[in-house]
Amino acid sequence: MIYFNAFWVGGVLCVIGQILIDKTKLTPARILTSYVVVGVVLGALGFYEPILDYAGAGASVPLLGFGNTIAQGVKSSVALHGWLGVFTGAVASSAAGITAALVFSFIASLAARSADKA
Repeated sequence: MIYFNAFWVGGVLCVIGQILIDKTKLTPARILTSYVVVGVVLGALGFYEPILDYAGAGASVPLLGFGNTIAQGVKSSVALHGWLGVFTGAVASSAAGITAALVFSFIASLAARSADKA
């Protein structure tokens, strides 16, 4: 059942994003940024954890999950280091994901061939 929950929750998150792209004048970059910000807010308020428990990867993989990771990192870093944690927590908690994205993007760039668009 966890696979089904992950599928439908992740699907709903993607459908919401697609509706925003199709029905509003918001650019995809603004929508993606908004997803991260909403994830930070939901994570900071403690509302995202039950969604993660229910949907697993369906909630942790989308950008809302990245925002939640940032919020949780800041919370734990502030608890350990005080106000300095506000500046270091987000980077420390999301470093592995950011590094993976950079490495896999670099590998993909080696495999792909760039060309000018006509």
